[in-house]
Amino acid sequence: MTRTLVTEIETFPIAGVFTISRGSRTEARVVTCTLGDGAVRGQGECVPYTRYDETVESVVEQIEAIRQDLINGIDRTALMQSMPPGAARNAVDCALWDLEAKLSGKRAALSACTVPPRPLPTAYTISLGAPEDMAAQARAHAARPLLKVKLGSDNDAARIHAVAGAAPESRLIVDANEGWTEDNILENMLAAAEFHVALIEQPLPAGKDELLRHIPHPVPVCADESVHTADNLKELAGLYDFVNIKLDKTGGLTAALELRDKAREMGFGVMVGCMVGTSLAMAPAVLLAQGADFVDLDGPLLLARDRPHGLRYSGSLVSPPAPQLWG
Repeated sequence: MTRTLVTEIETFPIAGVFTISRGSRTEARVVTCTLGDGAVRGQGECVPYTRYDETVESVVEQIEAIRQDLINGIDRTALMQSMPPGAARNAVDCALWDLEAKLSGKRAALSACTVPPRPLPTAYTISLGAPEDMAAQARAHAARPLLKVKLGSDNDAARIHAVAGAAPESRLIVDANEGWTEDNILENMLAAAEFHVALIEQPLPAGKDELLRHIPHPVPVCADESVHTADNLKELAGLYDFVNIKLDKTGGLTAALELRDKAREMGFGVMVGCMVGTSLAMAPAVLLAQGADFVDLDGPLLLARDRPHGLRYSGSLVSPPAPQLWG
Protein backbone atom coordinates (compact mmCIF):
# COMPACT_ATOMS: atom_id res chain seq x y z
CA MET A 1 0.00 0.00 0.00
CA THR A 2 1.23 3.48 -0.84
CA ARG A 3 2.15 5.54 2.18
CA THR A 4 1.10 9.10 2.90
CA LEU A 5 3.29 11.89 4.29
CA VAL A 6 2.29 15.03 6.19
CA THR A 7 4.83 17.52 7.57
CA GLU A 8 3.72 20.27 9.95
CA ILE A 9 5.35 23.18 11.74
CA GLU A 10 3.96 23.54 15.25
CA THR A 11 4.58 26.02 18.06
CA PHE A 12 4.44 25.32 21.78
CA PRO A 13 4.83 28.12 24.34
CA ILE A 14 7.60 27.85 26.92
CA ALA A 15 6.65 28.46 30.54
CA GLY A 16 8.52 31.73 31.05
CA VAL A 17 11.80 32.33 29.22
CA PHE A 18 14.46 29.75 28.39
CA THR A 19 17.97 31.25 28.25
CA ILE A 20 21.33 29.73 27.35
CA SER A 21 24.62 31.36 26.34
CA ARG A 22 23.41 31.79 22.75
CA GLY A 23 20.18 33.60 23.55
CA SER A 24 16.64 33.43 24.93
CA ARG A 25 13.30 32.19 23.62
CA THR A 26 9.70 31.93 24.72
CA GLU A 27 8.44 29.19 22.40
CA ALA A 28 9.49 25.88 20.91
CA ARG A 29 8.99 25.55 17.16
CA VAL A 30 8.99 21.93 16.07
CA VAL A 31 8.45 19.91 12.90
CA THR A 32 6.16 16.89 13.04
CA CYS A 33 6.38 14.12 10.43
CA THR A 34 3.35 11.84 10.04
CA LEU A 35 3.60 8.73 7.88
CA GLY A 36 0.41 6.87 7.06
CA ASP A 37 -0.18 3.30 5.91
CA GLY A 38 -3.89 2.75 5.46
CA ALA A 39 -5.57 3.75 8.71
CA VAL A 40 -2.32 3.53 10.70
CA ARG A 41 -0.26 6.65 11.45
CA GLY A 42 3.30 6.92 12.73
CA GLN A 43 4.67 10.22 14.06
CA GLY A 44 8.03 11.74 14.85
CA GLU A 45 8.99 15.20 16.09
CA CYS A 46 12.20 17.15 15.66
CA VAL A 47 13.45 20.47 16.98
CA PRO A 48 15.54 22.31 14.36
CA TYR A 49 18.54 24.13 15.85
CA THR A 50 20.07 27.26 14.36
CA ARG A 51 23.45 26.30 15.87
CA TYR A 52 23.51 23.60 13.19
CA ASP A 53 22.15 25.87 10.44
CA GLU A 54 18.66 24.41 10.70
CA THR A 55 15.29 26.16 10.57
CA VAL A 56 11.80 24.68 10.63
CA GLU A 57 11.49 25.67 6.98
CA SER A 58 14.75 24.02 5.92
CA VAL A 59 13.83 20.85 7.80
CA VAL A 60 10.44 20.65 6.07
CA GLU A 61 12.23 21.08 2.73
CA GLN A 62 14.60 18.21 3.56
CA ILE A 63 11.73 15.90 4.41
CA GLU A 64 9.72 16.91 1.35
CA ALA A 65 12.79 16.25 -0.83
CA ILE A 66 12.47 12.52 -0.12
CA ARG A 67 8.66 12.45 -0.25
CA GLN A 68 8.60 9.91 -3.08
CA ASP A 69 10.98 7.57 -1.26
CA LEU A 70 8.81 7.76 1.84
CA ILE A 71 5.62 7.15 -0.11
CA ASN A 72 7.29 4.18 -1.84
CA GLY A 73 8.10 2.58 1.52
CA ILE A 74 11.74 3.38 2.34
CA ASP A 75 12.87 1.65 5.53
CA ARG A 76 15.05 2.95 8.36
CA THR A 77 18.22 1.30 7.04
CA ALA A 78 17.89 2.95 3.64
CA LEU A 79 16.93 6.23 5.29
CA MET A 80 20.34 6.40 6.97
CA GLN A 81 21.88 6.60 3.49
CA SER A 82 19.26 8.89 1.95
CA MET A 83 19.38 11.72 4.51
CA PRO A 84 22.23 13.28 6.47
CA PRO A 85 22.22 13.33 10.29
CA GLY A 86 20.15 16.11 11.82
CA ALA A 87 16.67 17.13 12.83
CA ALA A 88 14.92 16.26 9.55
CA ARG A 89 16.12 12.66 9.57
CA ASN A 90 15.19 12.39 13.24
CA ALA A 91 11.55 13.23 12.58
CA VAL A 92 11.34 10.70 9.74
CA ASP A 93 13.24 7.94 11.52
CA CYS A 94 11.10 8.22 14.65
CA ALA A 95 7.93 8.27 12.54
CA LEU A 96 9.09 5.03 10.92
CA TRP A 97 9.73 3.44 14.32
CA ASP A 98 6.23 4.45 15.42
CA LEU A 99 4.63 3.23 12.19
CA GLU A 100 6.45 -0.12 12.39
CA ALA A 101 5.29 -0.62 15.97
CA LYS A 102 1.67 0.14 15.16
CA LEU A 103 1.61 -2.01 12.01
CA SER A 104 3.23 -4.98 13.76
CA GLY A 105 1.46 -4.60 17.10
CA LYS A 106 4.86 -4.91 18.83
CA ARG A 107 6.11 -2.04 20.99
CA ALA A 108 9.22 -0.22 19.79
CA ALA A 109 10.84 -1.01 23.15
CA LEU A 110 11.11 -4.67 22.13
CA SER A 111 13.60 -3.67 19.44
CA ALA A 112 15.22 -0.66 21.11
CA CYS A 113 15.72 -2.04 24.65
CA THR A 114 17.38 -5.18 25.96
CA VAL A 115 15.10 -5.22 29.03
CA PRO A 116 11.62 -3.74 29.61
CA PRO A 117 11.95 0.04 29.94
CA ARG A 118 11.43 1.63 33.34
CA PRO A 119 10.93 5.16 34.68
CA LEU A 120 14.15 7.18 34.78
CA PRO A 121 15.25 10.17 36.87
CA THR A 122 15.76 13.18 34.60
CA ALA A 123 17.63 16.42 35.15
CA TYR A 124 15.69 19.66 35.36
CA THR A 125 17.20 22.72 33.65
CA ILE A 126 18.05 25.97 35.42
CA SER A 127 18.06 28.73 32.81
CA LEU A 128 21.02 31.13 32.51
CA GLY A 129 20.66 34.40 34.41
CA ALA A 130 22.15 36.47 37.20
CA PRO A 131 23.45 34.34 40.11
CA GLU A 132 20.63 35.43 42.40
CA ASP A 133 18.00 34.64 39.77
CA MET A 134 19.50 31.20 39.14
CA ALA A 135 19.60 30.57 42.87
CA ALA A 136 15.88 31.36 43.05
CA GLN A 137 15.18 28.87 40.24
CA ALA A 138 17.31 26.24 41.97
CA ARG A 139 15.62 26.85 45.32
CA ALA A 140 12.22 26.26 43.72
CA HIS A 141 13.43 22.88 42.43
CA ALA A 142 15.76 21.92 45.27
CA ALA A 143 13.81 18.69 45.87
CA ARG A 144 14.84 17.37 42.46
CA PRO A 145 17.80 14.97 42.61
CA LEU A 146 19.54 16.33 39.49
CA LEU A 147 19.69 19.89 38.17
CA LYS A 148 21.26 20.99 34.89
CA VAL A 149 22.67 24.51 35.19
CA LYS A 150 23.05 26.63 32.06
CA LEU A 151 26.27 28.67 32.07
CA GLY A 152 28.57 30.20 29.46
CA SER A 153 28.88 33.86 30.44
CA ASP A 154 31.04 36.00 32.72
CA ASN A 155 31.02 35.17 36.42
CA ASP A 156 30.07 31.51 36.03
CA ALA A 157 31.91 30.56 39.22
CA ALA A 158 29.47 32.78 41.14
CA ARG A 159 26.53 31.10 39.38
CA ILE A 160 27.76 27.64 40.37
CA HIS A 161 28.21 28.83 43.96
CA ALA A 162 24.74 30.36 44.06
CA VAL A 163 22.95 27.29 42.66
CA ALA A 164 24.88 24.85 44.84
CA GLY A 165 23.96 26.88 47.91
CA ALA A 166 20.29 27.05 46.95
CA ALA A 167 19.94 23.31 46.20
CA PRO A 168 22.50 21.60 48.45
CA GLU A 169 20.97 18.12 48.14
CA SER A 170 20.79 18.12 44.31
CA ARG A 171 23.51 16.76 42.06
CA LEU A 172 24.53 19.33 39.45
CA ILE A 173 25.43 19.19 35.78
CA VAL A 174 26.79 22.46 34.41
CA ASP A 175 26.38 23.18 30.70
CA ALA A 176 28.49 25.99 29.23
CA ASN A 177 27.10 25.56 25.68
CA GLU A 178 30.58 26.28 24.23
CA GLY A 179 30.76 29.52 26.23
CA TRP A 180 34.02 29.11 28.18
CA THR A 181 37.41 30.22 26.91
CA GLU A 182 41.06 29.31 27.33
CA ASP A 183 41.30 32.17 29.83
CA ASN A 184 38.52 31.08 32.20
CA ILE A 185 38.10 27.32 31.78
CA LEU A 186 40.44 26.33 34.60
CA GLU A 187 38.84 28.77 37.05
CA ASN A 188 35.39 27.50 36.15
CA MET A 189 36.38 23.83 36.29
CA LEU A 190 37.90 24.31 39.73
CA ALA A 191 34.72 26.07 40.90
CA ALA A 192 32.71 23.11 39.59
CA ALA A 193 34.96 20.71 41.50
CA GLU A 194 34.72 22.78 44.69
CA PHE A 195 30.93 22.49 44.69
CA HIS A 196 30.93 18.79 43.75
CA VAL A 197 29.46 19.21 40.27
CA ALA A 198 28.93 15.79 38.69
CA LEU A 199 29.51 16.70 35.03
CA ILE A 200 30.62 19.62 32.84
CA GLU A 201 28.99 19.80 29.42
CA GLN A 202 30.72 21.25 26.33
CA PRO A 203 32.85 23.96 27.97
CA LEU A 204 34.69 24.99 24.77
CA PRO A 205 33.50 25.53 21.19
CA ALA A 206 33.32 22.43 19.03
CA GLY A 207 36.47 22.25 16.92
CA LYS A 208 38.38 24.34 19.46
CA ASP A 209 38.42 21.78 22.24
CA GLU A 210 41.92 20.33 21.82
CA LEU A 211 42.88 22.13 25.04
CA LEU A 212 40.85 19.54 26.94
CA ARG A 213 43.52 16.97 26.12
CA HIS A 214 46.17 18.92 27.99
CA ILE A 215 44.42 20.08 31.17
CA PRO A 216 43.16 18.09 34.16
CA HIS A 217 39.51 17.12 34.42
CA PRO A 218 38.68 17.57 38.11
CA VAL A 219 35.07 17.01 37.00
CA PRO A 220 34.26 14.69 34.07
CA VAL A 221 33.70 16.57 30.80
CA CYS A 222 30.90 15.70 28.37
CA ALA A 223 30.78 16.41 24.62
CA ASP A 224 27.56 17.85 23.25
CA GLU A 225 28.03 20.10 20.23
CA SER A 226 31.22 18.15 19.44
CA VAL A 227 29.43 14.81 18.96
CA HIS A 228 26.67 14.04 16.48
CA THR A 229 27.13 10.45 15.31
CA ALA A 230 29.31 7.42 16.00
CA ASP A 231 31.74 8.68 13.35
CA ASN A 232 32.80 11.51 15.70
CA LEU A 233 33.87 9.30 18.59
CA LYS A 234 37.41 8.49 17.49
CA GLU A 235 38.41 12.16 17.41
CA LEU A 236 36.92 12.77 20.87
CA ALA A 237 38.98 10.11 22.64
CA GLY A 238 41.29 11.81 25.14
CA LEU A 239 39.26 15.03 25.06
CA TYR A 240 35.99 14.01 26.68
CA ASP A 241 34.88 11.53 29.31
CA PHE A 242 31.18 11.43 28.37
CA VAL A 243 29.05 12.07 25.28
CA ASN A 244 25.59 13.67 25.21
CA ILE A 245 23.41 11.85 22.69
CA LYS A 246 20.49 13.78 21.23
CA LEU A 247 18.18 12.42 18.55
CA ASP A 248 18.14 15.74 16.72
CA LYS A 249 21.92 15.50 16.28
CA THR A 250 22.20 11.82 15.38
CA GLY A 251 19.26 11.96 13.00
CA GLY A 252 16.94 9.60 14.82
CA LEU A 253 16.74 6.69 17.22
CA THR A 254 18.37 4.23 14.80
CA ALA A 255 21.63 6.18 14.63
CA ALA A 256 21.43 7.15 18.31
CA LEU A 257 21.40 3.50 19.38
CA GLU A 258 24.50 2.92 17.24
CA LEU A 259 26.24 5.92 18.82
CA ARG A 260 25.33 4.82 22.35
CA ASP A 261 26.64 1.29 21.87
CA LYS A 262 29.85 2.44 20.16
CA ALA A 263 30.45 5.01 22.92
CA ARG A 264 30.13 2.31 25.55
CA GLU A 265 32.56 0.09 23.67
CA MET A 266 35.11 2.93 23.60
CA GLY A 267 34.80 3.66 27.30
CA PHE A 268 32.78 6.88 27.18
CA GLY A 269 30.08 7.56 29.76
CA VAL A 270 26.65 8.22 28.26
CA MET A 271 24.22 11.07 28.75
CA VAL A 272 20.95 11.26 26.81
CA GLY A 273 19.72 14.80 26.28
CA CYS A 274 17.14 16.77 24.35
CA MET A 275 16.22 20.05 22.77
CA VAL A 276 13.17 21.88 24.15
CA GLY A 277 10.33 19.94 22.57
CA THR A 278 7.17 18.03 23.42
CA SER A 279 6.66 14.54 24.75
CA LEU A 280 6.56 13.22 21.19
CA ALA A 281 10.22 14.23 20.78
CA MET A 282 11.20 12.79 24.19
CA ALA A 283 9.39 9.45 23.82
CA PRO A 284 12.01 7.58 21.73
CA ALA A 285 14.78 9.19 23.79
CA VAL A 286 13.35 7.58 26.95
CA LEU A 287 13.99 4.19 25.33
CA LEU A 288 17.49 5.25 24.30
CA ALA A 289 18.21 6.46 27.85
CA GLN A 290 17.62 3.10 29.51
CA GLY A 291 20.93 2.41 31.25
CA ALA A 292 22.41 5.88 30.60
CA ASP A 293 24.59 7.47 33.27
CA PHE A 294 22.76 10.81 33.05
CA VAL A 295 19.31 11.55 31.63
CA ASP A 296 18.22 15.05 30.60
CA LEU A 297 14.74 14.71 29.11
CA ASP A 298 12.88 17.56 30.77
CA GLY A 299 11.72 19.30 27.58
CA PRO A 300 7.97 18.95 28.26
CA LEU A 301 8.44 20.25 31.83
CA LEU A 302 9.70 23.53 30.38
CA LEU A 303 6.58 24.03 28.21
CA ALA A 304 3.35 25.79 29.10
CA ARG A 305 1.45 22.98 27.34
CA ASP A 306 2.30 19.55 25.97
CA ARG A 307 0.67 17.14 23.52
CA PRO A 308 -2.24 14.87 24.43
CA HIS A 309 -1.14 11.57 26.03
CA GLY A 310 2.18 13.18 26.98
CA LEU A 311 4.88 11.46 28.97
CA ARG A 312 4.11 10.97 32.64
CA TYR A 313 6.45 12.83 34.98
CA SER A 314 6.29 12.03 38.68
CA GLY A 315 8.59 14.57 40.25
CA SER A 316 11.79 13.97 38.30
CA LEU A 317 10.89 10.43 37.18
CA VAL A 318 9.86 10.16 33.54
CA SER A 319 8.01 7.01 32.47
CA PRO A 320 8.27 5.26 29.09
CA PRO A 321 5.72 6.45 26.51
CA ALA A 322 2.20 5.10 26.30
CA PRO A 323 1.29 3.62 22.89
CA GLN A 324 -1.22 6.45 22.34
CA LEU A 325 1.74 8.84 22.19
CA TRP A 326 4.46 6.88 20.37
CA GLY A 327 5.94 3.46 19.79
